[in-house]
Amino acid sequence: MTEESPRLTDPIGLAGRTAPSRVIFGPHVTNLGRRRALTDRHVAYYRRRAAGGAGVIVVETASVTPDDHPYERAPLAADCEPGWAAIAEACRPYGTVVLAGLGHTGSQGSSAYSQSVLWAPSPVADAASREMPAEMEQEQIDAVIAGFADGARRAVQAGLDGVELDAGAFSLLRQFHSGLTNLRGDAYGEDKLKLTREVIAAVREAIGPDRVLALRLSCDELAPWAGVTPEQAAAQVDALADAIDLLTVVRGGPFSTSAYRPDGHTPPNFNLDLCHAMRKAAAGRVPVALQGSVVDLDAAQAALDAGAADLVEMTRAQIAEPRLVALARAGLADRARPCVLCNQTCLVRDNRNPIVTCIGDPGSGHETEDAYLDALPGETPAVAASAATDREVLVVGAGPAGLECARVLATLGRRVRVVEARDRAGGALRLAAVGGPSRERLARLADWLEAECRRLGVRIDTGVEATAADLDGEVVLATGARPGPRPVCPDGTVAVIGIRDLCERGPAALPDGPVVLDDPVGGPIAVAAAEWLAAAGRTVALITQDGTAGNKLALTGDLADANARLQRAGVERVLRSRLRAVADGHVTVEHVWTGEKRQLPCAVLVDCGHELPEESLYLARPGTPRAGDCVAPRTVMEAVLEGRRRAVELATGGAR
Repeated sequence: MTEESPRLTDPIGLAGRTAPSRVIFGPHVTNLGRRRALTDRHVAYYRRRAAGGAGVIVVETASVTPDDHPYERAPLAADCEPGWAAIAEACRPYGTVVLAGLGHTGSQGSSAYSQSVLWAPSPVADAASREMPAEMEQEQIDAVIAGFADGARRAVQAGLDGVELDAGAFSLLRQFHSGLTNLRGDAYGEDKLKLTREVIAAVREAIGPDRVLALRLSCDELAPWAGVTPEQAAAQVDALADAIDLLTVVRGGPFSTSAYRPDGHTPPNFNLDLCHAMRKAAAGRVPVALQGSVVDLDAAQAALDAGAADLVEMTRAQIAEPRLVALARAGLADRARPCVLCNQTCLVRDNRNPIVTCIGDPGSGHETEDAYLDALPGETPAVAASAATDREVLVVGAGPAGLECARVLATLGRRVRVVEARDRAGGALRLAAVGGPSRERLARLADWLEAECRRLGVRIDTGVEATAADLDGEVVLATGARPGPRPVCPDGTVAVIGIRDLCERGPAALPDGPVVLDDPVGGPIAVAAAEWLAAAGRTVALITQDGTAGNKLALTGDLADANARLQRAGVERVLRSRLRAVADGHVTVEHVWTGEKRQLPCAVLVDCGHELPEESLYLARPGTPRAGDCVAPRTVMEAVLEGRRRAVELATGGAR
């Protein structure tokens, strides 16, 4: 770091206010609301990040007009004033600059909840929903401007430090900026920044000069034939810089919404060069923030050192580790729980309405009800442990459930021993981390859990098979899963293996010939395995009963990109089909709609189906506390959550 470079933990001035660090907790869908209002769950969620050292918090973006209702629990600015006031009060002791996110999603919204037409610059159907919007007339434009001003006025009346205006990947303002969606022949078409200028002017009048007016701006729609390009965005930044107090550089548009917060298949810090270019265009007139999968403290600091940004948005990193800045400030950055960029539980804008959380920290989003939350440096956990005891707790299994259970028990003052039959801790989480850079990040969570356990004095014995005789005293079973029933090849011409076998042995250990993966689950594992095998030069086919491969990847934003990767890799996707027979060097599949059968050449069949709980020890001692896949094989998040709950129950005498 050069002498002139600020540290992430250094303060920064914004419109006469001082943020205590240069780390932003950015706006994102949480589903913590009630109807269209902010709730006590929002208050606890943002308080935890403020206490953890976030310099700037942008509260979940609120719609500025009632007809904009993009998801069921989307906040409405007119209903947010009490919630904003409570959030401001909760974050004030930590000095955090708190901004209200304000926006309108235009043609990228939804009519399902509002039962109202979507309004947009021009009648251009949205690329995702295919819904046709109506072209805004001056009446609707005036209503949007007034809505932004009224929302901003309410925010500062509630005690917030200012507002952030959304002109990002999902916003009406960006739709006016773009030739993809703005085909107007009037003044708003000739000057595509006209509406944004009018909104900024109205908001500035509403909040005054001593409150922060920030702008989130899409600077690359990744659609250069008509969309906003970095060159056009630089001109936009130059035109708007003097009117705003903070600029956050993002990317994405109607054809690239998944590029805004992608999963681990996109390298971290992907907006670094884009942000650097926009900072040059701003020419020192406004602080500029980097956004784009910035999840590592060293990378964030490097962006400041390189002069690419003045602040860094680390939203997912602080969902995973609310104490991120506080740990860095205390010289304990290595103790920060890693974000693995999986998007499995923090990307929650879907029809299930899940609450935002993290696979590694299930307390995120559940601050008002979770019995255990990690303490800040120098503090002790809020959970009240029962009377001190020297009795050792035995945890059987060193996967994510067992390690989290041991970690939490140790933080609550208990002695813990973990025994693991395999020669390394990490369990299925470590197995899932093979197959490419996007998967390898999963191993960071396994590494962190193991390192924290060892730091806390947990004894971890690998290569040790527990028996029923070991289950005396306080025990938690976290024995994981075992393979479910597999297809059988009667004549032995096809080698049938499970996905665990592939992860342990690797593509090079398989017999020669074409590989077929049978995926009745539709999740990320079979897709990752297919990519891994294809990269190793194997001929690969993937069977699924769904209309797309990896159907559940829709929940992480990777569905379209995953299928594009499979296509480029040459993987044959055998869609809407079920495996029916394995014999004579082939597999037989049946189309789920027509019943038509076909054969695929196959030397190796990889079964990617559901596993079953490994419950032999539990059946030997029914009633023993257990957690994770040995209850029912699910995801990492459930394993970590149940491991944590069992630990709290033991440490507190049964309280959850």
